Amino acid sequence: MSDRKEQVLDAAIAVLGTKGLRALTHRAVDAQAGLPEGSTSNGFRTRETLIGGILDRLVDLETALWQRLAGQRPPHSLEEFAQLIAAMVGEVTGPARALTLARHAIFHEAAFQPELQRKIRVARQRLAGWGEPWLAQFGSTAPQADFLTMLALLDGLVAIQLACPEPGFDPTPSILTALRGMRSA
Repeated sequence: MSDRKEQVLDAAIAVLGTKGLRALTHRAVDAQAGLPEGSTSNGFRTRETLIGGILDRLVDLETALWQRLAGQRPPHSLEEFAQLIAAMVGEVTGPARALTLARHAIFHEAAFQPELQRKIRVARQRLAGWGEPWLAQFGSTAPQADFLTMLALLDGLVAIQLACPEPGFDPTPSILTALRGMRSA
């Protein structure tokens, strides 16, 4: 991806994650990126192509975030795995909050756009390629089903923290409880 496209998509994520879906216009992205008017529409002619590009960029950014966290301290125990997942939840509801809000807006839009649904499905399968083996490593007897359960738990924890932030929020106990339950199932 070119530097200019990344600049445009990062600006679009900032608009989407700080002002919402209604504020996402080519003109707003140009202003956020500090580019001449018309720059965004040169690379993304329609709003749908812009939203598709945003989703691709979000997947890249969140993958890099996960790899940075997991690469710092690969988990060797169930407790460390829970802490790693909790660190990711803390990151996406804290420093990467705008990124997560942008993802939530894209997910809402996906309900009406089959192409976005397809892209989300592909990204989820890629994520499952990492998550399912770790769940199996830590004792899950049904890693595919448990992976979907874990995603649901994490999505819920993230949504609640985004909507009503709690100081000192620590999702580790909830995550660890779920992981332990997957081991004994």
